[in-house]
Amino acid sequence: MTEPHRELPDHPEDWVDQYGDALYRFAVARVKDPSIAEELVQEALVSALGSRKSYKGMSSRKTWLTAILKYKIVDHFRRSRRESANENLDRIDAHDTSGDDLFNEKGGWSLLPPRWQTDPGKIQEQREFLDIFYQCLGELPERLARVFMLREMDGAETGEICQEMKVTPTNSWTLLYRARMGLKRCLEARWPGVRTERG
Repeated sequence: MTEPHRELPDHPEDWVDQYGDALYRFAVARVKDPSIAEELVQEALVSALGSRKSYKGMSSRKTWLTAILKYKIVDHFRRSRRESANENLDRIDAHDTSGDDLFNEKGGWSLLPPRWQTDPGKIQEQREFLDIFYQCLGELPERLARVFMLREMDGAETGEICQEMKVTPTNSWTLLYRARMGLKRCLEARWPGVRTERG
């Protein structure tokens, strides 16, 4: 069982001073827009303030705040995609007849659309898995989590990782290996379907 982190008493008024810069750097590296990054950090801090009683101390407060920020970043990208899709729909000309062949004279489909391959149970399972994945990622040492996110989430090449982390290529590969092994062990322990073959 993981021991709770021993930290100084909770003083939310100090969070900006203690964690603000790190949270901002984390956000701006992902959204690439300083003003959006600031807004997301503010949203994360407000959200954390509202749910601070749920903080169990199983990870550092910085890790906990970063996990909340990750969700805010994901929500931001979802909103952006949704708004973009709505804008595209708004641009469609009402007099455009290019889709008329999809419907018969009664307004029904000429050909039925294909069945969706999405199972709501699988969507929920993916969400639960991602929750556990982000918990595991948050429990890695910061350096390992950072190199993993740069490589696997941001798609950074080895040279970029070396430059940002100030390490040699060999060191970056070692850090990435350790991050993957740490995630593997954590996921195997917490997610029942993640067992890998040993041999």
